[in-house]
Amino acid sequence: MDIFNVISLLGGLAMFLYGMRLMGDSLKENASGTLKVVMSRVTDNPVKAFLLGVLITALIQSSTATIVITAGLVSAGILTLHQSLGIIIGANVGTTITGQIIRLLDIDASGASLLRFLQPSTLAPIALIIGIVLIMGSFFKNAKSVGNIAIGFGVLFSGLLNMSGAVNSLTQSGTTTALFTSLGDSPVLGYVTGAGVAFVLQSSSATIGILQAISATGVLTFKSIYAVIVGIYLGDCVTTAIVCSIGAKADAKRVGIVNIVYNLCKSALVLAAVLIVHRLGLLDSLWGKTVNSGNIANVNTVFNLVSAVVLLPTMRIFEKLSYRLVKEPPTDVTELPEKESRYKSVIDALNPVFFETPALAFQSCYNLLLTVFGAARTNIEKSFNLLANYDEAAHQELLADEDEIDRMTDNVSKYLVSFLPHLQNQYHVSIMNQYFKVTSEFERLGDHAVNIAEHAATLHRNDTALSASAISELAVLESAIFHVLDESELTFRRRDVVAARQIEPLVQVIKDLIVALKQNHLKRMATGECSIVVNSTYTDLLIEFQRIGDVCSNVGIATIVRVHPELADHEHTYFDRLHAGGDEVFDASYKRSHQRYFSLLPAALPQNTE
Repeated sequence: MDIFNVISLLGGLAMFLYGMRLMGDSLKENASGTLKVVMSRVTDNPVKAFLLGVLITALIQSSTATIVITAGLVSAGILTLHQSLGIIIGANVGTTITGQIIRLLDIDASGASLLRFLQPSTLAPIALIIGIVLIMGSFFKNAKSVGNIAIGFGVLFSGLLNMSGAVNSLTQSGTTTALFTSLGDSPVLGYVTGAGVAFVLQSSSATIGILQAISATGVLTFKSIYAVIVGIYLGDCVTTAIVCSIGAKADAKRVGIVNIVYNLCKSALVLAAVLIVHRLGLLDSLWGKTVNSGNIANVNTVFNLVSAVVLLPTMRIFEKLSYRLVKEPPTDVTELPEKESRYKSVIDALNPVFFETPALAFQSCYNLLLTVFGAARTNIEKSFNLLANYDEAAHQELLADEDEIDRMTDNVSKYLVSFLPHLQNQYHVSIMNQYFKVTSEFERLGDHAVNIAEHAATLHRNDTALSASAISELAVLESAIFHVLDESELTFRRRDVVAARQIEPLVQVIKDLIVALKQNHLKRMATGECSIVVNSTYTDLLIEFQRIGDVCSNVGIATIVRVHPELADHEHTYFDRLHAGGDEVFDASYKRSHQRYFSLLPAALPQNTE
């Protein structure tokens, strides 16, 4: 085997690993939006959890990803450690699906044209063709992601074929035969080799795939590879445990520990069973037999299935052991404990382990941002109530809620900043840009509620009040504000461009109402109906109301730009053009809203401020 064979082998390995990574990442991007929902509904039934782990891992082609996602859900309190146990075992079984796909290398298509389509040499170019057509054509919403899955599949098999071709020269090497003979004579050496390679590649599927490629040389026997396969389990789970432990809470670390303990027990069980069965003479016909790709896939699957059946009933022991190995962090008794947030669950869901699965990370941010918006909207309602009927206890409750809003926005802001370096495609960048913008906007809503409440407190302290006419007119303005807040929530919740386009006309109507209310306030001061003392407070209140409308406008802009990124560089020009007239949708919506809210004002007010 010369240097050119080595280069070809390593190049094939690189293609294989990249294809697997591309296919897995694209599958996660399309499927992981529902993974969190599905996994969070796991019951205490270990069999259901086991089947779920198998299914998810077969879908996203990565046991590491499944277990890391599980660790994140445990850390966020969505799953308990006990519920995660079955998923962990299922993930170890699900990862054998990749080997079963790779066994297509063994298909003999001589004389059967239909079977030739199932050979990797045919599947690879077909998958690549389908992938590039989908990516370039964009025939449907997720065409690019599906195309990437096909491309990954094609690259994976192309790399596999490249490796198989490169290792053919191994059949002429006496050194290679001696190497695998030594592995057969020393199970410990084989175990360490499998663990080391899997740890370096960070993938049990990739390591099994390499064995399957080498099997084409005809130098692999059962006795030389069974210990290698068992060693792979340990090498892969160590990587998983390390990922689970990064910045994680104790329970998330325990998920990684349970996976290691399970794989150690699985290794011991398989090695002991093989040794006993071999000593009984039941493996004589298989022991020195040459194995092919399909044999390796079957051995791997059988080892995992049998281990799962035997060890699944004992998982409570692993759970207890994980609590012994991973203790809760000590608390500093000299420090006063921080008051626990009522929104702890949504804050804890901002887990760094989701960074490698962007859909889950964005889902956690989305849930928290909706919570922030809901809390800020509630505070705006409370602040309006304080204007009509000031209550000190209600004011303090509003301020406490504002602290919660600030805490949530601080957490999501830090999370987004940490998440940013992990983004790899423009679609995710567009989501990130929207979330960055709305985070600050939602926080501003809470700030405006606080300011309105302070103005209500000022009126109360000065023993002054707004006139009945002013309160009546503000009620109309408040109604318009709640309307635009509803449209803003719908816009963000559903990424609804239709709702987003309703925001600008409403914001313009709010501005018209404010102009009208200012004019009427001046008339009331002239007649003495409104006190000059409250003039500055009333004016400041109208400014706060207008700024709430501006926040909603920015939320609508951020959503429209996410859906239409071509507007990003001239978004304000686009909205200036709307306000200038000429857009039928804007004009019709504006006229409807203008008529609706101005008709609610007292007759003395100007009915047309256009």
